[in-house]
Amino acid sequence: MNSCETPSADERLPPFLQPGDRVLLFDGVCKLCNASVRFVIGHDAERRIKLASVQSPQGQALLAWFGLPTECFDSVVLIEGSRLSQRSEAFIRLMAQLPAPWRWVRLLRGVPRPLRDWVYDRIARNRYRWFGRYDVCLLPSPDHQGRFLDDAPSP
Repeated sequence: MNSCETPSADERLPPFLQPGDRVLLFDGVCKLCNASVRFVIGHDAERRIKLASVQSPQGQALLAWFGLPTECFDSVVLIEGSRLSQRSEAFIRLMAQLPAPWRWVRLLRGVPRPLRDWVYDRIARNRYRWFGRYDVCLLPSPDHQGRFLDDAPSP
């Protein structure tokens, strides 16, 4: 492609992403979501998955790029290049990136998606009531440096 050509939709990447990036968008005030992020950080020794809260400027830009709501959000999102997964599919794809035994969660794809998403939605709708919420988004600790898109420079 010469410098005057516009990249096709398949070649364009969302803001803040480089080729091969995988980004998990999560609710930064949700205690369950934050526990999930700590789980990912603890099990993603290869640091394959980057993180961003939906409330961060980077998270908001990614949501907007994909045409998703930026105010009221109740689903985990996994972005792999220009591909977006939500709800149970995002959870399964995320877990498949982790080492065994966690990657075996991908076997849940055998469960029909409407049923998986129904269960996911019940948990998502009740997450604050069951697990609680923080008043503000938690900041990454120094040992998480480089894991969050918030650490990345603006495009």
